[in-house]
Amino acid sequence: MELDDFKTAWQSLNQRLERQDAINLQLLGERKRDRLHASLRPLFWGQLLQILLGVALALLGIACWKNNLHAVGYLLAGIVLHAFGIANAAFGGITMGLIASIDHSAPVLVIQKRLTLLRKFQLFGAVLLGLPWWIMWIVVVIAFAGLADHPPQDGTPLWVWINFAVGALGLLATWGLYRWSHANPRRIKLARWMDDAAATASIRKAQAQLDELRQFEQE
Repeated sequence: MELDDFKTAWQSLNQRLERQDAINLQLLGERKRDRLHASLRPLFWGQLLQILLGVALALLGIACWKNNLHAVGYLLAGIVLHAFGIANAAFGGITMGLIASIDHSAPVLVIQKRLTLLRKFQLFGAVLLGLPWWIMWIVVVIAFAGLADHPPQDGTPLWVWINFAVGALGLLATWGLYRWSHANPRRIKLARWMDDAAATASIRKAQAQLDELRQFEQE
C-alpha cells in the first residue's frame, strides 16, 4: 500500500470514528434527557391523584352543606371543604400543565427555568394547601358527621375545639418557623432544608438529572 493510500484510509477511519463518537454522545445525551423526563413522571401521576382527592373533598363538602342549610357549623364546614377541594384539584391540574410544558429537547437553560417555575409553584402549594391540613382533617371529620339525616344540634363537642386549637398552634408554628428560616441569610441551610422537604422527590431528582446533563454538555 502506498503512502497516499494509507493516509486516505487513515483519514476515512478517523472520520468514521468521529461520526461514531458523535452518534454515541448524542445517544448518551438523549438517554440523560429521557431520565430527566422519567424523573417527573411520578409527580405527574401524583397530581392526577390530587385532582381526584380534590374532587372527592369538594363533593363531600357539597353533600355536607346541602344537608345542613340550617345548621351553621356543618354548613360552614361543608363550604370550606368544598372550596378546599376545588383548590386542590386546580393546583393538581396546573402542576400537570407545568410538567407537560417542559420541552426536554430544549436547551438546558430553558429547561432550568421551567423546572424552577415548577419548584416554586410546588412550594407555594405546600404552603397554601399543605399547612391547612393541620386543621382541615377536622373539617373532613365534621363533614362526614354532617351527612347524617339528623346531625346533633347540642353544640360543638369539646374534642373538636381542642383539636382546632392544637391544629391552629401547629399551623402557626410551622409557618413561623418557615418564615424565620427565610428571614436571615445566616439560616440559609435551614431554609434550604425546609424547601427541599416541601419540594417533592421527583423535582429534586429532576434537578439532579439536569445538573448532570449540564455538566455533560459542557464537557
